[in-house]
Amino acid sequence: MNVSSKRQQGLTFISLVFVLGLIAFFVLLGLKIGPIYLDHSKVVSALTEIEKTAHIEELSEAQIRNSLSKRFNINYVNDVTQDDITVTKQGNYLKVAIEYEVVRKIAGNLSVLVEFNDAIEVGEK
Repeated sequence: MNVSSKRQQGLTFISLVFVLGLIAFFVLLGLKIGPIYLDHSKVVSALTEIEKTAHIEELSEAQIRNSLSKRFNINYVNDVTQDDITVTKQGNYLKVAIEYEVVRKIAGNLSVLVEFNDAIEVGEK
C-alpha cells in the first residue's frame, strides 16, 4: 500500500475532541480556583492593614475581630468566619492568625480543597 504523506496531516476528530476537552477542563479549573485566591489576597491585605494600624496591641480582642470582620464585609470575603480567627495577646505582644479551608465543587463529584494559614505578629513577647 503506497500512501502519500500529503493526505496524512492534521488531527483526527477523536484527538481534536480530546485536546478541546483537556483545554476546557483546565479553563474550568482556573475559573473555579481563581476566585479563591483572589479572596485570599483580600484576607492577606486585611491582615496587613491591621498590622499597620497604630497602637494595635492596645486594642481588645473583640475590637480586632470587629475590625477584621468589617474589612471582610467591605471586600465581600465570605470564606472566613470568626471561628477561623485566633487572636493571642500577651502584654505588648499581639498575634492574629487566620486559618481556613475552602472547598469548591468542580463538576459532578469532583471538588477542590484549598487550605490557607496566615498570621501577623506585632510587638515583643
